[in-house]
Amino acid sequence: MIDTKDLIACPTCDALWRAAEPKEGERAVCGRCHTVLRTPRKGEATRITALALTVAILLVGTIFLPFLHISVRGFSNDSSIVDAALAFSEGLTTPLVIATVAMVLLIPLGRALLLLYVVAPIAFTGRPQKGAATAYRWSEDLKPWSMAEIFILGCAVALVKVTSLATVVFGSAFWLFSILVIITVFQDGFLSRWSIWQTLDQS
Repeated sequence: MIDTKDLIACPTCDALWRAAEPKEGERAVCGRCHTVLRTPRKGEATRITALALTVAILLVGTIFLPFLHISVRGFSNDSSIVDAALAFSEGLTTPLVIATVAMVLLIPLGRALLLLYVVAPIAFTGRPQKGAATAYRWSEDLKPWSMAEIFILGCAVALVKVTSLATVVFGSAFWLFSILVIITVFQDGFLSRWSIWQTLDQS
């Protein structure tokens, strides 16, 4: 009989493998679909804490700062992400506005705060806070609904058409959002779910 603690499941193809500790600089990869399963790094918790805190700060900034400045025929307007969403907040489109704001701003912010609650105590004290396992499970459940990357790609496609009709200047929030997407990619790349769950289980 094999202890289930010694097994690791591939998140892509669900194949079960015996969990081995890779050496520094090595990776544990699924033999079936080649998904990276474990990549040990020194100071991983500290890096994730810093990246999650950066994501939270950038998200708060994008809420209040102008996203775009549009001018056409002498008329101009500055618009933030919230302003753009609230412009369609009447009638049958209200649920769509709520879903957009939640998936683009609230869920990514909530996920960043949950990660901070889980990882920051591990980074600084070596022990997680009470309820950290539940918080981390919530952050993983929210990941498919965090669509900041989809939003910025949609904006890029839309702006290609808008620029032929008006003069468009990217605001501070646009660049913050672009940086946020890049940082999120690095954060998910540094995040070793196996290591976090092992730490939470041991505590």
